[in-house]
Amino acid sequence: MTTYIDKGQLKIEQTLYEFVMQEALANSGVNATQFWQGFEKLLDSFTERNHALLHKRTQLQTAIDEFHIHNNDASFEEYKRFLESISYLRPSAAEPNSEKVQISTQHVDSEIANIAGPQLVVPINNARYALNAVNARWGSLYDALYGTDLISTKGELSNRGKYNQARGAAVIKRAREYLDQIAPLQSGSHSHSVHYGIIDNTLIVNLSDGSSSALANPAQFIGFNGSIDKPDSLLLSNNGLHIEIQLDEQHPIGRSDPANIKDILVEAALTTIMDCEDSVAAVDAEDKTQVYRNWLGLMQGTLKTEINKDSKTVIRKMHVDRVYKDAQQPSQNLTLAGRSLMFIRNVGHLMQNDAVLFNNEPIFEGIMDAVITSLIAKHDVLNNSPFKNSKRGSIYIVKPKMHGPEEVAFTHDLFTAVENLIDVNRFTIKIGIMDEERRTSLHLAECIAQAKERVVFINTGFLDRTGDEIHTSMLKGPFAPKAELKNRPWLQAYEMANVITGLHCGLSGKAQIGKGMWPIPDQMTNMMKAKIAHPRAGANTAWVPSPTAATLHALHYHQVDVFAIQEHLAKQTFDGINQILDIPLLETGRELSSEEIQQELDNNVQSILGYVVRWVHQGIGCSKVPDINNVGLMEDRATLRISSQHIANWLEHGLLSPQQVNESLTRMAELVDRQNHADPEYISMLPDLENSIGFQAAKDLIFLGKVQPNGYTEPLLHQRRKEMKARLANNAFSKAG
Repeated sequence: MTTYIDKGQLKIEQTLYEFVMQEALANSGVNATQFWQGFEKLLDSFTERNHALLHKRTQLQTAIDEFHIHNNDASFEEYKRFLESISYLRPSAAEPNSEKVQISTQHVDSEIANIAGPQLVVPINNARYALNAVNARWGSLYDALYGTDLISTKGELSNRGKYNQARGAAVIKRAREYLDQIAPLQSGSHSHSVHYGIIDNTLIVNLSDGSSSALANPAQFIGFNGSIDKPDSLLLSNNGLHIEIQLDEQHPIGRSDPANIKDILVEAALTTIMDCEDSVAAVDAEDKTQVYRNWLGLMQGTLKTEINKDSKTVIRKMHVDRVYKDAQQPSQNLTLAGRSLMFIRNVGHLMQNDAVLFNNEPIFEGIMDAVITSLIAKHDVLNNSPFKNSKRGSIYIVKPKMHGPEEVAFTHDLFTAVENLIDVNRFTIKIGIMDEERRTSLHLAECIAQAKERVVFINTGFLDRTGDEIHTSMLKGPFAPKAELKNRPWLQAYEMANVITGLHCGLSGKAQIGKGMWPIPDQMTNMMKAKIAHPRAGANTAWVPSPTAATLHALHYHQVDVFAIQEHLAKQTFDGINQILDIPLLETGRELSSEEIQQELDNNVQSILGYVVRWVHQGIGCSKVPDINNVGLMEDRATLRISSQHIANWLEHGLLSPQQVNESLTRMAELVDRQNHADPEYISMLPDLENSIGFQAAKDLIFLGKVQPNGYTEPLLHQRRKEMKARLANNAFSKAG
């Protein structure tokens, strides 16, 4: 039985209420009575407006469905005029010139405004992942090279078992090659270094042939630790990022190294998005309280977790800043951040959550997130922590899944109301606009204009953007196979228009322009080949799936001067509207073989089941899920949205039959259960598929996919997860009884 605490027209679930009263409000400078009264007033102002925005989404989708049913042979121009007539696409005359929209965001931290580097996204309800991410500001290059496939793991270079000297030598060789790229010498190579020393405030490298050399750019040497005569570490700077060469002749690695280098630390994850959304399974007050409590721990510097490692218990907590002696003035200290700068990603406008009731109805979760995560972040603004997240006194919130300018304006107004509620300065709360829905892509400049005093981040999210692409045009015709969607004109236009528009709106030097996730954590060789395209495209950040990936991806930002590329791209003009509206259907006249159709179906079904069963049965919102070929892929609700919508689309247009889908679901359930047999926490779907809540959730996502709001997976997942939590609680109660 859920217990609620009454506060005016609010009913707050007791667990959440006690957390807010005893932990979040303490030392916040916000009066509890005024907080609850203000929260109620805020809900009164924004709830109906939120409903109206969702109603407009439904109206537009209904109109588009009707158009495709009755005008399936319409020309592109007729289709475009129709979209304008229903205000899905604003007429070009009404769309502001992006060059006239200039953001005016102030008090932005340098990690966002002035430095290009990797970005992590982690589920905030997992304290260990959150701490790993916030501490991923610095990463060991030696560990990243040794533990991944960036160096071959075959034969004598295996990375299994005890330390492999041959692999270690290959790691050192590769790391020296990166040093030559990052901080080249005036003559010679770091590969031949035998000693690093400081003479007259200059870094001098002695080489194996008896010669010595300074850096080609001596100004790259900015700090050190230890003594001038015998430094322990050397700090170098390049493209705004830092690396630290660590020296120790007593260390097992340093002792065997000609120059006594024991490791090279790379400044890696400049920023991290602590996620309340796609990577989190939070469906009720219990779950949301855990989300908020971890965020409070990060804002107050108190979050800790115990890790069992090598039969020992290790306490993991937030790293302190890194302090060096200034290379030019050794008596002065140089301090660098030891932690990644944190954003918090709230949920979107769609979902409601019964953790709080207003007029006896569950409130919109996005509004609840805005209020409570901002209240918590105020502790950082007030310096209620031994650490500092934003040195500029800002609160950074990423807002996902907004459809067009009106929804951005709603968020802007909501943040203003929240600022008033928690008593912080206007525009303290900054916004990250995720360009991942079709109406936002088509009107990005106007979206930015609606929050131009707050914008600190835009990005492209291929996954949700593809899910919205399929659902929007569900009735137009069958879509191309999933892998082919990436190569269609709409995607390249979307990616390019995002960067060009952002630059025209003045984001360079003030905000991040980001790119999406690398989804295969175990394939770092392929990541390093592919992901350098992101900085080359003018993105000053991009998502990576792990701290190790962040360490390696950081090397790309040493190789590419992103801000120089942005300066060049800012001179180009490109809106990409016609290409973005080019629906990626299966080509007319193309016949897929039965084998191609079955393979596409099985791949999608296995992906859905592999993710959904963990989400529903175990409450895991994001994880590395083995695909049908046992390749580990990062899966979250965005990948699920694509797979479920793709099958729903092929069902709609007769490429698949319900019987065929059901048969695949049964076979893939067997495979997924086998793939997870080693997980002691895993709850199998077989043998009773009819009573497997996770299996039934997967079926719903497919067979009810056409009628889900914008193709989102959250409503069905939340419903089934609540059902599963009730079953688990009843089973526990029965066993206890």
